[in-house]
Amino acid sequence: MGLVRSYVVPQGGHPSWRSDRGYEALVAKLMDPDPQTRRWAARDMLDHIHSSSVLVERLLQEKDVSVREVILTTLTCLGDTTAVRGLIDCLRSEDAALRNEAVSAMRLLPDVVAPVMQDLLHDADSDVRIFAVNILEALRHPRVEQWLCEVAEFDSEVNVCATAVDLLGEVGTPAALDALRKLKDRFAEEPYIQFAADLAISRIMHGMNGH
Repeated sequence: MGLVRSYVVPQGGHPSWRSDRGYEALVAKLMDPDPQTRRWAARDMLDHIHSSSVLVERLLQEKDVSVREVILTTLTCLGDTTAVRGLIDCLRSEDAALRNEAVSAMRLLPDVVAPVMQDLLHDADSDVRIFAVNILEALRHPRVEQWLCEVAEFDSEVNVCATAVDLLGEVGTPAALDALRKLKDRFAEEPYIQFAADLAISRIMHGMNGH
C-alpha cells in the first residue's frame, strides 16, 4: 500500500447522515447532488477496503474538483490494484486536469504502480507513455533509471524520448550513458534530443569526476 503524507478532509461540518457509514449508504451518497455530501462519502469509503471500484466509477464522472480531490486521496490510501487500474483509465481521459491528478496520485504508489509500469511505457498511445514517464519523475522505485533507459533506447516517438531524456539528466548515473548515446544516434536529426542528451551526458560525466 502506498504512503500518503496527508489526508484531504472535506470542508464544512459533518452532515447528520454520517452516523450511517455502511457501504450501501455511502455508495448512494456518492451520487448525491450536494458536493459536500459526496466529499464526506468519498472520505468515509476509506473504512471499506473493497470500495476502489465504485470510487473509480465516480471519479471518472465527477466534475467538482474538491470531490475529486477527496476521491483521489481515498484511492491513494486504499492503494490497491483496482485503484491503480482506475487511475490508469484517468490517463486516457479528455479532461487534462483529471489526467494530471491521476499522475500525482500514482506517484504516491510505487509498489502498486511498479508492476504495471512496463505496460504503461509500452502503451500504444504515446500520450500515455509520456504520462508514465511523468509518473517516474517522483516514483521512488529502484528501477526508475532502468525504465527511462529502455525508453531512450527503444521508444519510437520523439516526444516520449524527449520527456525521458530530460528526466535522465536529473536522475541518470553512468549506467544511463549507453542509452543516451544510442538515443542521439536514433534521433540524429532532432536538435532538442541532441541538446538534452548531451546535457544529460555532461551532468553524469561531471558527477563521475566529482565536479
